[in-house]
Amino acid sequence: MNKRQLHHFRTKVRWIKPWYFLVLAVISGVICVFALRENNRQMMVRRDAVYRADKENTDVQKPLKELQDYVTSHMNTDLSTGKNSVYPPIQLKYTYDRLVEARAQKMAGGGGDLYSQAQAHCEAQNRADFSGRNRIPCIQQYVQSHGGAQEPLPEIPDALYKFSFVTPRWSPDLAGWSMAAAVLSTLLFLVTFITGRILRRYSR
Repeated sequence: MNKRQLHHFRTKVRWIKPWYFLVLAVISGVICVFALRENNRQMMVRRDAVYRADKENTDVQKPLKELQDYVTSHMNTDLSTGKNSVYPPIQLKYTYDRLVEARAQKMAGGGGDLYSQAQAHCEAQNRADFSGRNRIPCIQQYVQSHGGAQEPLPEIPDALYKFSFVTPRWSPDLAGWSMAAAVLSTLLFLVTFITGRILRRYSR
């Protein structure tokens, strides 16, 4: 391609300003940041609804399903954030405690007084323990030592109170499309900027 052809091509594309794409990339990036923050806020609203249902002993399956649907279809909704986060990130404390209570009552053979004594004793021993995860062996030992049932009770399956959902790397929502627009606009800015510099250099 000679200088005349380069000049003609440069004349055809000179109306395409690289800065247009740069401005579009910045605007899209700002929208993406706010959309990602909103995704995370909406996740926390749904997570709090799950914890509230768990605490109030209402139907926890509906808010749990809504949380799962939202997390698995939106970016920036990772439930386990930070290096010290627990895993799985959703652990229903009160559901677990109710399961512990039901098993402890069964272990006590229906003896409510014996169970209450065992529960109070073991809670005092494990005040800092999350969801009383060590209470079953403690209660079992207390009940057995006070004439209760002797057979060991199976552990509570994790699936009854622990949940983890996978967040997508990209989602077709406002955050996802604005991110795609920001990336595409940045690439177009680089291409048009570099192309313009080359054309100016070789068309002289």
